[in-house]
Amino acid sequence: MASRLQRAVMTPAGKHRASLIVLHGSGDSGQGMKGWIKCVLNQDLAFQHIKIIYPTAPQRPYTPMKGGLSSVWFDRYKISIDSPEHLESIDSMCQILTDLIDDEVKSGIKKNRILIGGFSMGGCMALQLAYRKHQDLAGVFALSSFLNKTSAVYQALQENEGCLPELFQCHGTADELVLHSWGKETNSVLRSLGVTTTFHSFPNLHHELNRNELEQLKSWIVKKLPEETETLSA
Repeated sequence: MASRLQRAVMTPAGKHRASLIVLHGSGDSGQGMKGWIKCVLNQDLAFQHIKIIYPTAPQRPYTPMKGGLSSVWFDRYKISIDSPEHLESIDSMCQILTDLIDDEVKSGIKKNRILIGGFSMGGCMALQLAYRKHQDLAGVFALSSFLNKTSAVYQALQENEGCLPELFQCHGTADELVLHSWGKETNSVLRSLGVTTTFHSFPNLHHELNRNELEQLKSWIVKKLPEETETLSA
């Protein structure tokens, strides 16, 4: 299934020792996300030892667009923290993205050397994938993202007794689409359920990326996926 996903890939300059999967927001594409990051940073996001994969979500009818087709990771009844989750579409995409993770493992990259994250809906998808299905990943990041109040992620974490991937979360205080308070509440609930989290607020930032945010994210990625051999990073 993962082979059906179109993707943009940034290969490492040196030996491939870790992998980063970056999920775009609704209506975007992997190539679009890669290009947006490059525009904000004035250069590609690139690492000596980390392969970056930017998959593109398949087109599906999207309820907030009155059923119009869009490149989205899952459907939503509406964009609100109070809405129930569309679990059927979320679970289907978890399986497709699991195949993508498995492909990296088959290429010799251990799961504790794989990190996943994304912007907006992509960040939400990453939270679903990591905390419900792959609790042995290196870490998760979510930019301008949130989980619904009754999220299946929270239910899964209530039953967890092991170690969990660390979460790096950022949110603009002026975000009018995904409210800052939604992101903050998501972070607080995840922390109460045992996740080690950081939450960075960016004053006057709307539903977008900025350079300071991406520079902090880049530093965190290198901390979670250092250039040493796999045994040192376990």
